[in-house]
Amino acid sequence: MEFSTRRAALILAMLISAVLVVGAATACSSADDGPRGAVDDFLSAYSRGDIAGAAAQTDNPQAAAAALRSAWDGLAAESVTGRTGRADVTQDTADIDVAYTWRLADAREWRYDATIKVVRSDSRGWQVRWTSTDIHPNLGADQRLILRTTAAPRATVNEADGSEVMVNGTVIGINFDAKAAAAQGSVGDSVTRLVDVLAPIDPTLNAQKIAEESTADDGQYPITRLSTADFDRLRDQLAIPGVVHNEQAELVPTNPAFAPALLTGVRSVVDGELAGRSGWQIVTVNPNGLDADTLTDHAAEPSPAVSLSLSRQVQDAAQRAVNATNAFQIAMVVIQPSSGRILAVAQNPAADAHGPIATTGLYPPGSTFKMVTSAAAFNAGMVHPDSTVGCPGEVTIGPRTIPNYDRFALGPVSLLRAFAQSCNTTFAKLASEMGPSDLPHAAAAMGIGRNYDIPGLATATGSVPIESDLVARTEDGFGQGRDLVSPFGMALVAATVANNGTLPVPQLILGRTTQVSGPSAELNPDVVGQLRPMMREVVVSGTGTAIAGQGEVYGKTGEAEFDGGSHAWFAGYRGDLAFATLVVRGGDSNNAVGVTRDFFSFLPAGFGV
Repeated sequence: MEFSTRRAALILAMLISAVLVVGAATACSSADDGPRGAVDDFLSAYSRGDIAGAAAQTDNPQAAAAALRSAWDGLAAESVTGRTGRADVTQDTADIDVAYTWRLADAREWRYDATIKVVRSDSRGWQVRWTSTDIHPNLGADQRLILRTTAAPRATVNEADGSEVMVNGTVIGINFDAKAAAAQGSVGDSVTRLVDVLAPIDPTLNAQKIAEESTADDGQYPITRLSTADFDRLRDQLAIPGVVHNEQAELVPTNPAFAPALLTGVRSVVDGELAGRSGWQIVTVNPNGLDADTLTDHAAEPSPAVSLSLSRQVQDAAQRAVNATNAFQIAMVVIQPSSGRILAVAQNPAADAHGPIATTGLYPPGSTFKMVTSAAAFNAGMVHPDSTVGCPGEVTIGPRTIPNYDRFALGPVSLLRAFAQSCNTTFAKLASEMGPSDLPHAAAAMGIGRNYDIPGLATATGSVPIESDLVARTEDGFGQGRDLVSPFGMALVAATVANNGTLPVPQLILGRTTQVSGPSAELNPDVVGQLRPMMREVVVSGTGTAIAGQGEVYGKTGEAEFDGGSHAWFAGYRGDLAFATLVVRGGDSNNAVGVTRDFFSFLPAGFGV
């Protein structure tokens, strides 16, 4: 009985102890929930943008509302959240830890920890004791939070040799406000004066078009953009009623003479991608406008520079070569066979007047097409360089009689010599013996007829039709039929030979993929090995000897006849430089060879070899 009494007493003591523990925990929880709840209500209202509701949770609603609004506006905040943490409760006061997260414009985020003090009164219970540190621990009572941004330095555009070709600059936008012009005088008079002033810079401006369209436009009608130098020179003349201007950020060339047409295309692709990520900081500002403290600082992040395949040394040499005369339209394209990188695209002013003929102009290729005809013949196993072929002064195929230049004749010779001396009759005969698709197949394998969507550059390679007609196929065989090529396309032909028979994929902006479409074909592996010695012989003893002093050049000359004259061509390669040069209406192919010779002479010694 005594044991039973002692056991009951022990159980009762344990139950009492457990009740006391639970009671203590409940009391602690209640003491914690009151102040935390007050802070949660304050934060919840603020996160909703309810400034008045948040301020009402404090003991000084008027001061709190002004400070809370100032912080939201000064940060241009999109949202704010606060998460309560540890609570330190002492009788009628408590400190509540808070983790703030502000979400700002442009996906910026600002996180920090603060402590909010709460107090309890008999009349209102727990409420936030207002102080500026409730927003941020380093915010003074008379200070404001301000978000400042700093623009990232715009990335540059660099050429392959490492120099900058385009940098961030300023241009001046010229606009026309028809309403302002009408209020001060006459729209017609203002437009006429404006077009006269700008005519030397932009001769395409049309006064009637500007007057009609600007009058129908409620805002400012864009006219053109000027360099700062041009604007400064014309500033006084542009003081015309209705003419307004503004500064605009834009990529500008470091040298306006360096590949201007190409850089215009590049700018259209990359201009909007070079701004980088702007920097930002949050500062506290005193009433007098001076910064008191920097609370967070994020440096601007510039975008990486854009790299082009263009080589300044190659482009400058090509440009000097084509600029030697303006009596003819001259264009030149240079490609790196091993990579497909476009190293230079050059035209003289006479060519520029007709658009980008170097990359999109289509012309009969003349005898340069004999590279394709030879490749087709080798691919079909018809001949090899040492095969004996005829080179009469003329040959009749069907109703068509094809002559050599000045009807020269070599008699029976090796194909290598017929190629080097550019015998039309030899290659007309070869083409006549081919199938309808043999020439187009070889041309496609060497780039002609393929479509290249190159970011920043419009191109056309040319076309070689499938010919079932014997005469048409014969004429195509020596480049005087319906086949057409651009200098860009012919440079790809030469690059394929230099690249061991593999057609390179051309590119201009490095890292940007060129999309390729159109007919696809391949040549037998031994084709290039047979074609190369023939191209070398052209320079050693054939029609291209004028360039023999410029190293180990491989090439093929061409003179493409048309009604009223002929075009001069030369295409080939030296080392890792493949080229095509066209002199429109240039006559003798030696004119194109001479331009190419000058190009190589302007390069640093050994470049590209």
